Amino acid sequence: MHAKHLSTRQPNVPWNKGRIVGQKRPLKLQEVWAIRIRLQLASRVRDLALFDLAIDSKLRGCDLVVLRVGDVAHGQSLLHRAIVLQRKTQRPVQFEITEPTRAAVAAWIEKAGLRQNDYLFPSRKYDSPHLSTRQYARIVERWVRSINLDPAEYGTHTLRRTKATLIYKRTKNLRAVQLLLGHTKLESTVRYLGIEVDDALEIAEQIEV
Repeated sequence: MHAKHLSTRQPNVPWNKGRIVGQKRPLKLQEVWAIRIRLQLASRVRDLALFDLAIDSKLRGCDLVVLRVGDVAHGQSLLHRAIVLQRKTQRPVQFEITEPTRAAVAAWIEKAGLRQNDYLFPSRKYDSPHLSTRQYARIVERWVRSINLDPAEYGTHTLRRTKATLIYKRTKNLRAVQLLLGHTKLESTVRYLGIEVDDALEIAEQIEV
């Protein structure tokens, strides 16, 4: 009598066992500087502008890659604050552009010879006028690898979350972070930052609506 064929799959084993899923980690402050210094030393002018602006703007990748020069600059002057319409929510969001980022972006605009209506990060491929989100993701992976971090744990949302997480840790001001990320609901910000429930409730009790 032949033995029954046994399935090699174990029952009740989740599909994602052993895989890293969920939200991508934000960068720590020292990791931000490690990447920034490497880009500066390598004279990667575009990448430095892209990295610094990604950190400052806290934009989703789809919004970052379609920025035009006119979104962040007026004539020869870089804006201290910018406002863009988010694709996902169709709501405007504002962000600050710090002095180091303004310098990096200005250097890139000058080197690339970009004009007001040009995309800030044009694609080097003929079939796309601007950097694609997939290209952006590959660039982020290269940055992460350059400082020996596991690219499976980091991604484009890493850049979006980094400054928001640092702001939250220093201020505990959820409402401020919600506005900076352009979230419509405070609950979204809580989930996005990965805040513990008790911590979130304690903070929420201090916020008058």
